[in-house]
Amino acid sequence: MFILDAAFEATSVFLTDLSLCQARLQDDARFPWLVLIPRTAGARELEDLPADDRARLMEEAVLAGAAVRAVGRALGRPVQKLNVGALGNLTPQLHLHVVGRRADDPAWPGPVWGAGAAEAYGEAALAPVMAAARDALGI
Repeated sequence: MFILDAAFEATSVFLTDLSLCQARLQDDARFPWLVLIPRTAGARELEDLPADDRARLMEEAVLAGAAVRAVGRALGRPVQKLNVGALGNLTPQLHLHVVGRRADDPAWPGPVWGAGAAEAYGEAALAPVMAAARDALGI
């Protein structure tokens, strides 16, 4: 049975369930950023997914990239580069980050992890960003 790690509840907002993954918007307005969490019980590593689910995860990462680009446009900061990563050092549940980057973002050119404190969207800013992401995801 799939159980979402509480860390995701605290740091992100539910967007939708895709065919494999739960898609969530990272609640950090500094970066257009989605997190994909395969709804597979006990998965910690890519190797824990069957081959067809690994392929599906890559397809959903491409879809998430389109949503991240839509979020960047909604924020008035078009994405110049997509970063995709599966770290899991702090939250071991298998998940994939899809982050939109710009040369003028606060972490450039380094990684977004550990680069300052997250800045929550706030209610007014969250609605158009969520709408843009959901539209790009086709929901």
